[in-house]
Amino acid sequence: MSNATILGAKEADVSVLVEKMSKAKSVVVAEYRGLTVQKTEQLRRLLRKEGCEMIVAKNNISRRAAKNCGFGAIDVDLVGPNSIVLAMNDSIAAAKILHEFARKNPKLVIKSGVVDGDFYNQSEIKLIAQLPPKQTLLAMLASQLYAPLKELAVGLDMITNLENK
Repeated sequence: MSNATILGAKEADVSVLVEKMSKAKSVVVAEYRGLTVQKTEQLRRLLRKEGCEMIVAKNNISRRAAKNCGFGAIDVDLVGPNSIVLAMNDSIAAAKILHEFARKNPKLVIKSGVVDGDFYNQSEIKLIAQLPPKQTLLAMLASQLYAPLKELAVGLDMITNLENK
């Protein structure tokens, strides 16, 4: 194979990864060193169920794609055998699945990621993974907004009951 052919193939790989990264709501870098093939396939299945994709690419290709997408901050963590996990539907789905899987399989190491355009290091990704689901957060917010109104209504009702007696 000639150099031009090899470079063309690498550029094609970069452009495919750029396209996928730019469509993703989050990108998480995880080291999978030491995971068996069965464990890796199990992780891929869990990710696919939630609309995520695990891509194993050469670090140089991942670096170039990340820089082209504006995710250059993850460049530092692209050392060793890494996978790029893309979440297409839910911003925190990839982080949640990886965190749960890593708790049972300590050989999987979450390194860093970009969630909704912002870079997060390893500890911040773990915090994001522990957030409740979006619907639960919205319900919590609604209850907090509703509580003062309920108290006001009860107070006004008590005042009108006192006036009517």
